[in-house]
Amino acid sequence: MTDIQTVSIVIASAGVFVAAIYYILQIRHQTKVRQTDLVMRLYSTYGSPEFQEASMKASLLEFTSYDDLVKNYPKIEDRIPVLRNFHSTAAFFEGVGVLLHRKLIDIDLVDDLLSTPIIYTWDRFGPFVKSMREYFKRPQIWEWFEYLYNEMKKREQGSVKNG
Repeated sequence: MTDIQTVSIVIASAGVFVAAIYYILQIRHQTKVRQTDLVMRLYSTYGSPEFQEASMKASLLEFTSYDDLVKNYPKIEDRIPVLRNFHSTAAFFEGVGVLLHRKLIDIDLVDDLLSTPIIYTWDRFGPFVKSMREYFKRPQIWEWFEYLYNEMKKREQGSVKNG
């Protein structure tokens, strides 16, 4: 009788163990699916005509410091459309940077889909952002955009070394 009880306990334990492993695998799969969905929705926003227009207009701006912006656009109402395009673009990459920092999106997907725009845009915006930080005495302005840029540069340098 003890042998039958032992066997049934082992079988029940094995069933619980298999169910736990299955559950863990399902959770991992669902996490990957959610991350992929999130990145694809971000990429859809990136590819939208509205975002592309704002990004292109922002990348054509002719200033590298906040003082240049104020000098070129002395009236605040003239600065608003210029800053709107800049902010739309920077806010998108800031959001991606926060998600990446909190490990809510996969760095490989971000790298595959957005590394060139991230690097190009920060290279263009970086001096202006740094001058904004000084002007407003707020060193955290667009910090997650810069973090995102630094992560993409690390990966780029790593692939050059490994390539």
